[in-house]
Amino acid sequence: MSKILVIEDEAAIRRVLVKILSEENEAYKVQEAEDGLVGIEKIKKDDFDLVLCDIKMPKMDGVEVLEAVKKIKPETPIVMISGHGDLDTAVNTMRLGAFDYISKPPDLNRLLNTVRNALDRKELVVENKILKKKVSKKYEMIGESEAIAQIKGIIDKVAPTDARVLITGPNGTGKELVAHWLHEKSHRAKANLIEVNCAAIPSELIESELFGHVKGAFTSANKDRAGKFEAANKGTLFLDEIGDMSLSAQAKVLRALQENRIQRVGSDRDIKVDVRVIAATNKNLKKEIAEGRFREDLYHRLAVILVKVPALNDRRDDIPLLIAHFSKKIADEQGVVKKEFTSKAVKLLQEYDWTGNIRELRNVIERLIILGGSEVSEQDVKLFASK
Repeated sequence: MSKILVIEDEAAIRRVLVKILSEENEAYKVQEAEDGLVGIEKIKKDDFDLVLCDIKMPKMDGVEVLEAVKKIKPETPIVMISGHGDLDTAVNTMRLGAFDYISKPPDLNRLLNTVRNALDRKELVVENKILKKKVSKKYEMIGESEAIAQIKGIIDKVAPTDARVLITGPNGTGKELVAHWLHEKSHRAKANLIEVNCAAIPSELIESELFGHVKGAFTSANKDRAGKFEAANKGTLFLDEIGDMSLSAQAKVLRALQENRIQRVGSDRDIKVDVRVIAATNKNLKKEIAEGRFREDLYHRLAVILVKVPALNDRRDDIPLLIAHFSKKIADEQGVVKKEFTSKAVKLLQEYDWTGNIRELRNVIERLIILGGSEVSEQDVKLFASK
């Protein structure tokens, strides 16, 4: 049900608006208020999906209502109702945050289109807020260091857009977590996130993996098969280790990004796709470009937004939080009691050279939980986590 409030001092117009909206859609639950003061009280007590508000009213005019609502319920869309002489004021209310305005007497089609658009906008705003707050625990990013705070800030700004993102950083730093956060906080979160590890697929198969193939395209192509681009349609495609992709596959990815179309291997038929591409690499792509192993035009298509994930050695302050996080997670997975780490054990782990980054730290924590004492001590670290 969409809850709509009509604030209008002219009873006849108020009744017409309520009648039109109620008859248009059974899902519209319409309330009315005879002036701005009554309207504000209703808005304070209830959450409305849309407010229709007259501009000229006694006690409290529409501009004052708009300003008050923007303070108490800023996400609520407001459509102003203007008389012939109020058009300048109506336009000005748009600058103050009104969604739109309609003139008296209301044109039926314009009124209903405006209402539908305003309700759609409210739904998107609410969904965005939910997405920003909710990311799967599985892909939680642990840390309070400045570097991690910056990455989270970038994600919050970029995720709601369709901008392509290139994530860089050493192996084991958690680049895939950034990709998952970008997807789960985006408007594509209800669709698939498809992951492709470009380094794990032989170069002769990567094109078939990404774009699919038709029957008979090559020796083992026994039937038509959709590729990852099609599987990710309306969602996100995460190309991990893209620096290992062959030049011929890079050319096809470039075309897909430019034209939003792909062709299956062995076919000349275009297939339209709507995919947001996020890429990651542990390589210096500018060096790869200079040495002829990576296409510069593809780099610029992918690197609209650059996110650099730091090595664990560059964010040692986060190690105590990571130890606590992994020790609980591993204890839950192993079905054992979570072990505490002494302060000296934590301090020693902070001093290690973590060349394998987060992945290595997790393995060490698991080893210490299995082999260490009831409380993991400095001695346990020296015995079982020696570098």
